[in-house]
Amino acid sequence: MTTPVCTGASRAVAASAGHRRYPSFSSYVRARGPVLLRTARSLTANPSDAEDLLQTALTKTYVAWERIEDHGALDGYVRRALVNTRTSQWRKRKVDEFACEEVPEKEAAPAPDPAEQQSLHDAMWRAVLKLPDRQRAMVVLRYYEDLSEAQTAEVLGVSVGTVKSAVSRALGKLREDPELSPVR
Repeated sequence: MTTPVCTGASRAVAASAGHRRYPSFSSYVRARGPVLLRTARSLTANPSDAEDLLQTALTKTYVAWERIEDHGALDGYVRRALVNTRTSQWRKRKVDEFACEEVPEKEAAPAPDPAEQQSLHDAMWRAVLKLPDRQRAMVVLRYYEDLSEAQTAEVLGVSVGTVKSAVSRALGKLREDPELSPVR
């Protein structure tokens, strides 16, 4: 179980994002594209398919751009388009199976062990929780919430230089954490 690290800052970011209007479709895609791509990747097994899925959902959003009144709800609109598009693809999927004389070779690289990945994830959160509150908040906002240095500074009411130096110190502490040695 993970503990929320900086819920107040997350809510402030969500509240400010809900009132922000994007002047153009391209500015929206530039601002939110990486976050939406992560969502698309969670819906498909193949990163290339995730990019295609996001492209299709963004095309649907572009077509409806003028009709969308609340630009604070754009992420929800695109996520719904992602899920609906993925569901349609799944329903239309053709199964191409062919009988063959020889069993195909197994993949060369085995899939990563889910238990090992979860163990690493837990170790990372334990290491993040060891950081001082301010550094922890900055690391979570920068890397978990995917905010820029300027956005992080604005949410926390500090300068961009403060964010840069605090995040640098926090990452140094994380690099030195003995629990995270398998990552290196």
